[in-house]
Amino acid sequence: IQKLCDRVASSTLLDDRRDAVRALKSLSKKYRLEVGIQAMEHLIHVLQTDGSDSEIIGYALDTLYNVISNDLEEEEQEENLPKQVDDLGSQFTEIFIKQQENVTLLLTLVEEFDFHVRWPGVKLLTSLLKQQGPQVQQIILVSPMGVSRLMDLLADSREVIRNDGLLLLQQLTKSNAAIQKIVAFENAFERLLDIITEEGNSDGGIVVEDCLLLLQNLLKNNNSNQNFFKEGSYIQRMKPWFEVGDDNCGWSAQKVTNLHLMLQLVRVLVSPTNPPGATSSCQKAMFHCGLLQQLCTILMATGVPADILTETINTVSEVIRGCQMNQDYFASVNAPSNPPRPAIVVLLMSMVNERQPFVLRCAVLYCFQCFLYKNQKGQGEIVSTLLPSTIDATGNSVSAGQLLCGGLFSTDSLSNWCAAVALAHALQENATLKEQLLRVQLATSIGNPPVSLLQQCTNILSQGSKVQTRVGLLMLLCTWLSNCSIAVTHFLHNPANIPFLTGQIAENLGEEEQLVQGLCALLLGISIYYNDNSLENYRKEKLKQLIEKRIGRENFIEKLGFISKHELYSRAAQKPQPSFSSPDHMMFDHEFTKLVKELEGVISKAIYKSSEEDKKEEEVKKTLEQHDNIVTHYKKVIREQDQELEELKQRINTLTSQNEQLQATVTQQVSQIQQHKDQYNLLKVQLGKDTQHHNSHSDTFQMNGIQMEEVSKLKEELEEWKNKHELLQGQLREKDSVIEKLKSSQLEMGATEQSSQTSKSGGLEHNNELQKELEMLRSQIQLQSAEISKLQIENQKLQVMNTMTDPVLGDSGATAANSSELEGRLEQEIKELKSEVKALSEEKESLKQHLDSSSSTVAILQDEKSKLQQEVAESKKEQDDLLVLLADQDQKLSALKIKLKDLGVPVEDEDDIESGDQGDEDEDGDEEEQD
Repeated sequence: IQKLCDRVASSTLLDDRRDAVRALKSLSKKYRLEVGIQAMEHLIHVLQTDGSDSEIIGYALDTLYNVISNDLEEEEQEENLPKQVDDLGSQFTEIFIKQQENVTLLLTLVEEFDFHVRWPGVKLLTSLLKQQGPQVQQIILVSPMGVSRLMDLLADSREVIRNDGLLLLQQLTKSNAAIQKIVAFENAFERLLDIITEEGNSDGGIVVEDCLLLLQNLLKNNNSNQNFFKEGSYIQRMKPWFEVGDDNCGWSAQKVTNLHLMLQLVRVLVSPTNPPGATSSCQKAMFHCGLLQQLCTILMATGVPADILTETINTVSEVIRGCQMNQDYFASVNAPSNPPRPAIVVLLMSMVNERQPFVLRCAVLYCFQCFLYKNQKGQGEIVSTLLPSTIDATGNSVSAGQLLCGGLFSTDSLSNWCAAVALAHALQENATLKEQLLRVQLATSIGNPPVSLLQQCTNILSQGSKVQTRVGLLMLLCTWLSNCSIAVTHFLHNPANIPFLTGQIAENLGEEEQLVQGLCALLLGISIYYNDNSLENYRKEKLKQLIEKRIGRENFIEKLGFISKHELYSRAAQKPQPSFSSPDHMMFDHEFTKLVKELEGVISKAIYKSSEEDKKEEEVKKTLEQHDNIVTHYKKVIREQDQELEELKQRINTLTSQNEQLQATVTQQVSQIQQHKDQYNLLKVQLGKDTQHHNSHSDTFQMNGIQMEEVSKLKEELEEWKNKHELLQGQLREKDSVIEKLKSSQLEMGATEQSSQTSKSGGLEHNNELQKELEMLRSQIQLQSAEISKLQIENQKLQVMNTMTDPVLGDSGATAANSSELEGRLEQEIKELKSEVKALSEEKESLKQHLDSSSSTVAILQDEKSKLQQEVAESKKEQDDLLVLLADQDQKLSALKIKLKDLGVPVEDEDDIESGDQGDEDEDGDEEEQD
């Protein structure tokens, strides 16, 4: 070993040092002491200097672990040398941590991801914590990010490191609230619950057990972490842990262990030693998330192992303790039997059954006590099952009261004690029920009259039963009589009770009986202290004199002190849960120890008081009672006034809120009124503008009226022009027939001179007729041109009026629809007029063509008849003049066309007119039909 240490210290080659450290590792298990003494300093130096080589670091860490850890050594050591083993590991640990830098260096190495460095580092650190926990915890706590670096182990994907990291954190969090808080706020709860879920909850392996142990370390007696656990909604994630199937046979030992730890974890959150507010909030959370319901399912399930069932009963007890909502739910739970029975009844049947395991019976008693703790409703329901009016005469179902009475008077002393304590809890701090329980009558045997429950208890007490039975009955009687003068009177009414108590106290008995003597002294003291002097023979003064004569005051006080000096009394006073190593130690109840503390002093004072002091005390009591009555009266008045004040405050609040709403409404309405005013002013201004436009608007409408009249007139004139046009067409047809006749007569001219003479005279006559017709046509064309000019002027007027009516129509919203309708009608009328003007122009062109054709025909006739008639030459000249007039008329028509085009009226050319005459006439006919 020395040579290897020298090689580690002096070799320059890394390979040589690595081989030396590997050799030390192989020797460290067998020669632990030697390697530890000689090599520890060199190994620490290796850790400091050779950090770049993971292999040598891993060997060094393994060697240190073998030296410091006791795990391997304990397996090989003999059983008679455990102390030496512990001392060796502790001494080496002390040497290692003397330099705090060593622990800090180890924390740095644990951060390395290399498996051969991280895993031995975790094991070594765990071993250090096992040997010198508080010192190593303190070093890690002051190390920067020390705890946080260790929390990263839970996120390692390699299960070996993660699992050993759990063991490391278990050791790290033991009894150190500061580290527990840091670990909790490093998201430990989330990670641990995730691991438990991944591993299969209660069906998981030892990893689940390690997680649960770590959770217990974090939560037990750490109010900050408990609050963080509750506020993080982690209680809800505990519910799936307790889901069990119908077939609960064949549970593995690991599952039983896991469930046991899970139940203990629930109890940690609702422990009676926690602050009441924290416990209450956790209890409510467990009810709302369904955890309590799940626990009750396990409670009533079949095939559940006995130790799990016992722990479940204890867990349910603390979940419902002092929480009215949970207690009410538990009262409604029924066992899956036929017919269904309340769970309380089923549990009480187990409690009074002497064949059941002792721990199970203790758990049921604790459950019953927790159900009744601060639960006056539950207490009343239990006591009501004993009262005559509610007992089921058919006997089909067993009630809780019947089970308690059966246990109270059975031959099993443990059942007697449990039933007596359970009944005492039903009376705890409830004077009304103490009075009602005096009404309970018991049928002891056939033929004998029934006796009261109180009398039966004192009868059994006087029969000299077992100590456990008598202690239980005396605790019940003390609880029953305390703070209940009527019960004291009933107790004193039996003449055998006081002699029995004084006889028990006065005797000098063994140590076992001293406890009974102390309880008898307490019961007698209660009978004095709460005595209302209603019985003449058992007034306070007479009872005190009896104690003075038969027992002695000092002896009485000494016997009374036996109770609080007893070892079992001190053990019971520590916590509410009844936990006894054996049935023989089951003597005192936790709540009864509180009563003894309360009454021991006042009874001692009451015994030493003289009659005058008693009188003064009674007077003071009466005065106090009167004062209390006055105070109670005033309290009542004040309460009523408070209620009235609350009602008035509520009314004020409602009225205030209504007032605020009304004010808001008024403000809103005022703003709306202002808006309406502004709108009104705007409308007023607009109305002024509208009045200015009103005259022009009305003129427009008058003009529109005039337009309608003119349109009707124009229609009439158009009708006249149509009629004239038809007449002209008829005349043209007549003229055409005359020309045809002239043509035919021309062929017959050359026959005879006589016939020519006659035709000449006929031609002259006909020429005269033609001249007349031409004159008529001239006059008609002039009239048509005048009418066309009138129509053009009227069309311009209508267009001007339309342009004037457009802005008026835009300004006036009320007449917009009518104006638009009128405008549409005007546009339609204008279109019709334009089409009619166009038709007239086309008719005029057709007339012109006919005239041209007729004039050409006449010219031909004149040329042909120039040799025959000189009059035909004159008529030709006149026809030439007519042609000149027609040319002038053409110029006028072309000018009119130009004007019409300027006005926007479409005018077709002569070629288009010839091709479109027929189509235009058809269109005109269609438009007239539509009109």
